[in-house]
Amino acid sequence: MTGAPTIDDVLAELVEEFDLLGDWEGRIEYVIELGRGLAPLPDEDRTEAHKVPGCAAQVWLAVHREADRLAFAADSDSALSKGNIALLLRLYSGRTPAEILAFDARAALDRLGLPSALTRQRANGLNAMVGRIRDAAAMAV
Repeated sequence: MTGAPTIDDVLAELVEEFDLLGDWEGRIEYVIELGRGLAPLPDEDRTEAHKVPGCAAQVWLAVHREADRLAFAADSDSALSKGNIALLLRLYSGRTPAEILAFDARAALDRLGLPSALTRQRANGLNAMVGRIRDAAAMAV
């Protein structure tokens, strides 16, 4: 065991951080800030194949296999979408496909209160990002 935090540990950290932020304005600003910390996406990953359909903005999500784990790289042309995908990468990147598939993303995002803070179109985009990550995990099993 590497001692790395579990996906539930990371969710608990995020819940704590979001609780400290209080109002939705602060939480959305925090999500945008997470996006600013995202590593740049290499040009070779900015392809149609890596685009996430169903997002209001352009979102690219690339999957790379690292031994028995999946690593994700992503970017968006929207600050909020980039923040949303950064949050998801914090939860999912470096996990095994089984961990990803066992995790209830909808319940997690509800605990953070994210879907209710977003427009319907943005919430749909967030769900599309989660769907793409889960599809990658399902294909890797």
